[in-house]
Amino acid sequence: MDEQALRELADERLRALAGPDAELREDQWRAIQALVLHRRRALVVQRTGWGKSAVYFLATALLRELGEGPTVIVSPLLALMRNQVEAAEAAGVRAATINSANPQAWQSIEEQVAVGDVDVLLVSPERLNNPDFRDTVLPELTHSAGLLVVDEAHCISDWGHDFRPDYRRLRTLLGELPEGVPVLATTATANDRVVQDVSDQLGVGGEFSDPQETLVLRGTLDRESLRLGVLRLPTAQARLAWLASNLGDMTGSGIIYTLTVAATDEVAGYLRDQGFEVASYSGRTDPEERQRAEEDLLANRVKALVATSALGMGFDKPDLGFVVHLGAPSSPIAYYQQIGRAGRGVRRAEALLLPGPEDQEIWRYFASLAFPPEGTVRSILAALAESGTVSTAGLEPRVELGRSRLEMVLKVLDVDGAVRRVKGGWEATGEPWSYDAERYGRIAAERAAEQQAMLDYLGTTECRMEFLRRQLDDPYAEPCGRCDNCTGENRSTDVDEQVVQQAQERLHRPGVVFEPRKMWPSGMDALGLAVSGRLPAGERAEPGRAVGRLTDIGWGNRLRELLGTGVADQELPEDLFQACVQVLASWDWEQRPVGVISIGSNSRPLLVRTLAQRIATIGRLPLLGEVATNPSTSPKRGNSAQRVGSLRGQFKVPEDLAAKVAELDGPVLLMDDYTDTGWTSAIVARTLRLAGAPAVLPFTLASTG
Repeated sequence: MDEQALRELADERLRALAGPDAELREDQWRAIQALVLHRRRALVVQRTGWGKSAVYFLATALLRELGEGPTVIVSPLLALMRNQVEAAEAAGVRAATINSANPQAWQSIEEQVAVGDVDVLLVSPERLNNPDFRDTVLPELTHSAGLLVVDEAHCISDWGHDFRPDYRRLRTLLGELPEGVPVLATTATANDRVVQDVSDQLGVGGEFSDPQETLVLRGTLDRESLRLGVLRLPTAQARLAWLASNLGDMTGSGIIYTLTVAATDEVAGYLRDQGFEVASYSGRTDPEERQRAEEDLLANRVKALVATSALGMGFDKPDLGFVVHLGAPSSPIAYYQQIGRAGRGVRRAEALLLPGPEDQEIWRYFASLAFPPEGTVRSILAALAESGTVSTAGLEPRVELGRSRLEMVLKVLDVDGAVRRVKGGWEATGEPWSYDAERYGRIAAERAAEQQAMLDYLGTTECRMEFLRRQLDDPYAEPCGRCDNCTGENRSTDVDEQVVQQAQERLHRPGVVFEPRKMWPSGMDALGLAVSGRLPAGERAEPGRAVGRLTDIGWGNRLRELLGTGVADQELPEDLFQACVQVLASWDWEQRPVGVISIGSNSRPLLVRTLAQRIATIGRLPLLGEVATNPSTSPKRGNSAQRVGSLRGQFKVPEDLAAKVAELDGPVLLMDDYTDTGWTSAIVARTLRLAGAPAVLPFTLASTG
């Protein structure tokens, strides 16, 4: 097929995809030409909505016309995959996806790929190292592929806003591709540093000596439809009240981003109380609920989704009218990526940022979850070398890391060649491995610099869009003439005091339910504990209550003031006592408690004792006593297995308290300052149940979850 015929076919396919008036951008054609005619590698860095997906779908259609194999697209999010499958169908391309949400369809899809009935296969980066997929499907797919696409390629980079170790496996995949298979990497959020890092890892961009081998297409990152603004309001309730007062005036539907899962629920609940159709959306939302929420937003059945960054890359709603951030993301790159959801197909869309004083504390918390110190990583390697194949859960009793961090470290070690994922878990490869302290330190320093840049964005008096574009090293950056600083115009921060009061009442409505532990962690025999499976019903606590979560935007700030590291022990403050009374008054228990017991505290004995004393007094309940705590030990927090192991022998029920418990004819309230993993209340409740307590109702001031 000559170049002219190829161009005509590309234009025809584009019109089927985007409408009868659609025309290829010059750089879209240059990318397609490089991939289809010259079988080159290309890196496309273009703003959200530019049409990067059109490049790979049109290239796929043309390559299939030429008899080439299917395109493999590595794509990071389920929402993105769903949109891409729909877009592929519009382009006349048959697409399918293999991901965690459709395991029942994997075999059928693999068979369709094998016989040529699928033009595009979308896979998540994690799927590349699934043992079955990696060892049986991937080799054949690699051998027959006509095109490899790496979408959201900034995820490959250590400097990217969403570091995903599985993306780094793509270097190995590239090395196994047959000669002449074109490769396309695309992203909208890459500065020079990210572009170079992606180039180093994938060999598809950056500074190359041979222009015939690679092609880099980088365009302006301006978003002509976006009107950026920053609004500073003094309190969380003022920010919520402002949102409720202005949401109805915003054009169309949109996204309200928050920094924590707890905040999505709080904000969505408040806005529903104010009469708005909204839904919450986070990584903890059930997959079916997430898909339904996306569909409701796409169909304008809701005014907004209140979401964490889980609703991000690839969510495609051209007429999205606004993006509001309640709290600032930790980097301008992340912020640019999120506001890019709005204004793709409309002439004007708002992107408003309402920062809060707690933002930096949340940034610090997430930064604390970075790659762990060398000793911790070495302990993982030692455990695998000693035990052979071990599941992630089986490693937990031997390593002081939570499940998500442990999985992240294992993936990094896998990419580095020190461990290998196999059926049943992980195994050590025996290959030498060095702790790259320089790289991890560099990552930490750069992320700290990004946080400072975000603070600078909030305070700048210059053009906001130009600021963001310069953070992304856009060579075309210039004042936009549209943002609040360019125009001197922004929405008013005035809010009716009555609305602020309503927001405060909603935020300070105390009461959080936390579920009891029902299953012992796996592998407890490795710590000398002969427990496994389900906790018997007669040994479990009942669902508990807390005044609030430490991550709440309402009670969270107050609870952090009381329970933060370095805060002196003190008596229960009056405002929290009143909140406790409200929570207890609204607790719909089957039988009223018949007594109060506290858990001895090594760090806040005065706080916990006065909590128990005051609740017992106002509830006219006997204060039965205190479960003694071993002052010489410190419970571990790494993961459930480590926590349970360290709690062994930590608590003791004194004889006089045991005698009272044995005579109880109803539930007992169990008081503590806060609950984290839930294992302290579970272990103490089990001890009290075995001593004769008919039921145990845990109550704490705060929950961390």
